[in-house]
Amino acid sequence: MAEIIDGKQIAEDVVAKVKGLTADLTAKGHAAPGLAVVIVGEDPASQVYVASKSKKAKECGFHSVQHTLPADTQEADLLKLIASLNADPAIDGILVQLPLPGHIDSGKVIQTIAPEKDVDGFHFVNVGKLGTGELETAFVPCTPAGSMILIERVRGKDLSGLNAVVVGRSNIVGKPMANLLLAANCTVTIAHSRTKDLPALARTADILVAAVGRPEMVKGDWVKPGATVIDVGINRIPAPEKGEGKSRLVGDVAFEEAAKNAGAITPVPGGVGPMTIALLMANTVVSAYLKAGLKRPAF
Repeated sequence: MAEIIDGKQIAEDVVAKVKGLTADLTAKGHAAPGLAVVIVGEDPASQVYVASKSKKAKECGFHSVQHTLPADTQEADLLKLIASLNADPAIDGILVQLPLPGHIDSGKVIQTIAPEKDVDGFHFVNVGKLGTGELETAFVPCTPAGSMILIERVRGKDLSGLNAVVVGRSNIVGKPMANLLLAANCTVTIAHSRTKDLPALARTADILVAAVGRPEMVKGDWVKPGATVIDVGINRIPAPEKGEGKSRLVGDVAFEEAAKNAGAITPVPGGVGPMTIALLMANTVVSAYLKAGLKRPAF
């Protein structure tokens, strides 16, 4: 049976390090890291995410600011708010919660965030740095960065000679994940819905990352014996066994089957999810250190 990778525990380790770095920074006479979270509209899932991010920021000792704007906010007003946060020396990280209402161009909004405050890692400058291996100054999207830490806990930092297959090609997870694995000397294949014979390709992977958003798509016999399986998916499916109208969370991997073959595997929930918020905190403290002219902390 596979080792279950405890994302919750590893995320707590990351947050503990962030707290220590924050304390060191303020002890040296610098301001505490500042994180501004912007949410537009009343999307319930977004409200939950934003509340948990703001709570975690306060727990880390950050200066935490939340801007909640009505759903009918004009794009120009949102861009004006971001410009003011870019100029605010008390803010080191700016996060705009997606999705935004349909009348606002999300891409334009994200590219307006100053790259050095783009703790989500979505600005073209940070995307370009990651793509060219300039990891010392890049901000990497939180989910792949967190996934990478989980992989390193199992496999170590040097992944030379290992085959990695990333199922999913999104800009938020699939592509940055592939770039991180390349930087760690993996041989990387990006697979997606148009890939021929996906199960056979998946079976070549020493490291298999599933990020497609399709419940339990990756079956147990897709997993090479001993592989490390990182399940990024979070899908809610009906759970009639729990009672009428009940649901449960599953990943993109059929966990019970895959765990029989894998060497190590992340559960859903409790795997990649907790790492995403932990890495947002890590990116924010890194931004504060770089602004202060100090050495970039490593996680």
